[in-house]
Amino acid sequence: MTQGAGQGPVVRTATLRDFRVPPYAQVPVQGHSAYPQPQGAPVPEPPQRQPVAPPPAQQVPPAPHPGNAFPEEEFPDGYTPTERDLPVINRGDTLQVSVTPDAAPEPAPGVPGPGPGPLYVVGDVHGYLDELLVALREKGLVDADGHWTAGNTRLWFLGDFTDRGPDGIGVIDLVMRLSAEAAAAGGYCKALMGNHELLLLGAKRFGDTPVNSGAGTATFQAAWLLNGGQKNDMDRLQEVHLQWMSRLDAIVEQDGHLLLHSDTTAYLDYGATIEDVNDTVHSILTRHDADECWDLFRKLTKRFAFRDDGGADAVRELLAAYGGRRVVHGHSPIPYLLGEVGTEDADGEPVVPVVAGPHVYADGLAIAMDGGVTMAGRLLVQQLPLAD
Repeated sequence: MTQGAGQGPVVRTATLRDFRVPPYAQVPVQGHSAYPQPQGAPVPEPPQRQPVAPPPAQQVPPAPHPGNAFPEEEFPDGYTPTERDLPVINRGDTLQVSVTPDAAPEPAPGVPGPGPGPLYVVGDVHGYLDELLVALREKGLVDADGHWTAGNTRLWFLGDFTDRGPDGIGVIDLVMRLSAEAAAAGGYCKALMGNHELLLLGAKRFGDTPVNSGAGTATFQAAWLLNGGQKNDMDRLQEVHLQWMSRLDAIVEQDGHLLLHSDTTAYLDYGATIEDVNDTVHSILTRHDADECWDLFRKLTKRFAFRDDGGADAVRELLAAYGGRRVVHGHSPIPYLLGEVGTEDADGEPVVPVVAGPHVYADGLAIAMDGGVTMAGRLLVQQLPLAD
């Protein structure tokens, strides 16, 4: 948040992220095999993005960029930087696919014609609209003004558009607009339901209504704030955003890739087929039952099912039910899956995570796409399939 002329210092209240597995997500999922959650102490806080001083009053501020973003180098009122906290397990048996940043934007990847265009996926955005626009431009999916330039390309967002970052509503506005522009060009831009969409919907609909969390009582409002909820997002949230989020699918299969947000087998609780899962999730959101919505949020906040012993079997369990040859997910940041957070170099300095690209693991059956943009990582946009 940037202070205006004549304003005093602004006090920022640090809030926790849901990078750790919260207590309400640790209740075992019934009906299929359970996979243990990781153990470990909280890790040191990585460097945070710092607000930049505003331009002098006599200067004309930069115009807002596409997606209803805030002016460059300026945080909106109500933006709260958040801390990081997640158990870390060092791993040496995983593979990270290197994706070298482009020196210049790529040519438009899709051209109108028969058959589907190339397939791209986008990891967790969490309100970082500037970073999203840069990543999309680097892949040739949008132009300098943020408009679709990718012809019949197919683009899937894997969920978690809001919270933690400064402009979650701007991200949703951009994705909604790109959906219309892509359809007009012969392609499409679609999105999946993330746990933070469920959290924002619940905070708006149910507020401080107590829910049965499985570990006592809780509220959506408290959980939303605890997990990086931003006041400026809530203030700008409109009915069109609520309707859009509530209609998102939870899981889809594309070209042999099973796309979903969370690295958990909890989707199996909601149906034996992709259609069943999506219909069940939509029905739950339609019924507006706080306890039922909380249980859905709790289960889709679980993580790490595909990591460690039994991880490949967990992926196979999902693939056997829903089809596909690989799972592609967001939710769990790659730096944590790789064990690169909380470590020190030879001089005792904290190691800053470097995310080169998607993370392939679980015997090559899972691809993680959350590049950790909220922890100075990278917002990933990747074409599928990846080379084996």
